[in-house]
Parts: sequence; structure tokens; C-alpha cells
Amino acid sequence: MFKEFEIRTKERTDFIEITNKIKEIVRQSAIKNGIVTIFIPHTTAGVTINEHADPDVIDDLKEYFEKLVPKNNAFKHSEGNSDAHIKASIIGSSVQVLLNQGELCLGTWQGIFFCEFDGPRKRKVYMMIKG
Repeated sequence: MFKEFEIRTKERTDFIEITNKIKEIVRQSAIKNGIVTIFIPHTTAGVTINEHADPDVIDDLKEYFEKLVPKNNAFKHSEGNSDAHIKASIIGSSVQVLLNQGELCLGTWQGIFFCEFDGPRKRKVYMMIKG
């Protein structure tokens, strides 16, 4: 089953938890066991699984990415968003999560995050659920 949904980011660098939206779509699919692939079809955004219990983790990630790849650098790409391309490549454009008895097999502290590096924008998230 293929599903697409949109997300609106609010900041240039924005980590938005999408775990509940993914769970909702999985429930609607009625697929109980299999694998869920979440894919981001953008070159300046990505997706990751990380801790969702403590918001400081996301703040630390944002801060670290800004130090690791600062926006104002001597990049050749003329659009002014080379840092976003690099950050998205580091994070990656997809994750997979196992599905067991209709539930995502995530750890207690894990959540799925859409990672924006060139916002604010309207973005797409693609999902494939295979049973």
C-alpha cells in the first residue's frame, strides 16, 4: 500500500515528529505484519529515527548540524542552500520500520522525525506498507 501526506515546516531547520501520523496510516491499512518504508522526495530534507521523549535531543541535533555544516560557507552551489543538501545527505532520505501485529516496532524512546534543512516549506512524505 502506497500513501502520501504533506507536512508544513516552520523554520529553516525543523525536526517534526511524524510517528503518530505514520501509526494512523498503518492502522488504516489493516496490514498487521510487514515493513513500513518512509521516503522523503526532497534533496534538502530527510527522515530519521531518534529519541522523542526529551526535546533537548532534537535541539542538540539542530545545533550540532549548524556547527558541522554552517550555512555561510564558500559553497559553489549558487542557490544558497548547499548546507541543506549536505545535511539531508547525512540524515538520509528513507527509513524502514518493522510492523508486528499492527504496531510499529520502535523502541520505547524512539520516534520518526521529518528533518527540514531549507524551510519553511510545504513538503511531501511517501510511505509504502508491505505485508
